[in-house]
Amino acid sequence: MGLPAEMLRAFLPPRTIGSLRCVSTALLEPACDIAGDAFDHSVVKDVLHTMILDAMGHDLTAGLTTSVAMAAARNPTQRVRPGGHVSSVDQALAEWLPAQCCTGVLCRLDAESGVLRWVNCGHPSPLLIRAERVLAGALESPPQPPIGLAGPLAPAARTVHETSLEPGDCVLLYTDGVVEARDADGAEFGLDRFTDLIIRSSAAGQRPAEALRLLIHAILEYQRNQLRDDATILLFEWRPQYQ
Repeated sequence: MGLPAEMLRAFLPPRTIGSLRCVSTALLEPACDIAGDAFDHSVVKDVLHTMILDAMGHDLTAGLTTSVAMAAARNPTQRVRPGGHVSSVDQALAEWLPAQCCTGVLCRLDAESGVLRWVNCGHPSPLLIRAERVLAGALESPPQPPIGLAGPLAPAARTVHETSLEPGDCVLLYTDGVVEARDADGAEFGLDRFTDLIIRSSAAGQRPAEALRLLIHAILEYQRNQLRDDATILLFEWRPQYQ
């Protein structure tokens, strides 16, 4: 593992966290010389905070970018407002790494009510899985600029989107290194294959951590154990029936 990947791994939280009403599991499989991906999740007063990031570049600076973004996002004074949460990360990157930016999705799930709020900053849209199928377009939103843009390119304000989950719903966040993995003939792993593996693992009774582990192994095998880009997945579930 290269220095950027080793450095970033030191900042990552435990792979699985949760409460009686929700659980979040994430997995990052870094390419040996690339370190632009990161994830974060925590539960504070029955509110689940999750985040996935993908920094610009394939070098040490990419790792620094996501490390600064993660540190800024963990500021507890901003977590009550997802829009303000992202703005604090924008400001931190603009101040410390003004030439860098990253895409990302930041989510806030009220584990009592099931209300999900999220901000998507130039990243692949989250996926909503309900009753063992993907609800196409359920969490899609108009594109917003990446995180960290300064000056005239900086957004005036971030748009926060909101929806209500149903018990048992799962939300899946991922980086492009997952779906853009290619086989020997250049064919992409693809979104359909990705979601199908997740759903089949869930239907077989696999817990989220095991489902993600099997998925990462499938991606590695598909790309002959030579990742060209980091592959990161975060899956969280609302399960109030277990309270």
